[in-house]
Amino acid sequence: MKLLLADDHTLFRDALVQYIVRAEPEAQISLAKDLPEAVARLEAGETPDLILLDLRMPGMNGMEGFRTLRERWPDRRVALMSGVAESYDVKQAMDLGAVAYFPKTLSGKSMLKALQLVLAGERYLPIEYETNEVMPSYYNGADRSKSNGALPPYTQ
Repeated sequence: MKLLLADDHTLFRDALVQYIVRAEPEAQISLAKDLPEAVARLEAGETPDLILLDLRMPGMNGMEGFRTLRERWPDRRVALMSGVAESYDVKQAMDLGAVAYFPKTLSGKSMLKALQLVLAGERYLPIEYETNEVMPSYYNGADRSKSNGALPPYTQ
């Protein structure tokens, strides 16, 4: 598993890397703190199996950064992550060719399973079990005690 993980929050990057490496010791993970650094890594010849982009990091300009990346490297599989995405952001990203959307509210175990699905060629969009809606990337005070966070693959 070769990943390029681009997120402006160092603690989140470090925690996700540690979680992945514990489960997949052979994983190779490159890190970027913003979109320009991710682009520089790709321009330098990195060929990740999957690019994980934070939707709200420096350089993204909403979906523009994602569009630019898809135009320049159409053969690369790109997934978006977010801690603040709205459902319309997620729909737009999937319509523009994202292979997955990972809300930062996923558990580590769910994230690993979702990554494995995507790396096996599936598209992924987490659906909230109780509402049958896209799993939110933030909870806004909602009672989460009854949700099991069902994780079906994305189908269009």
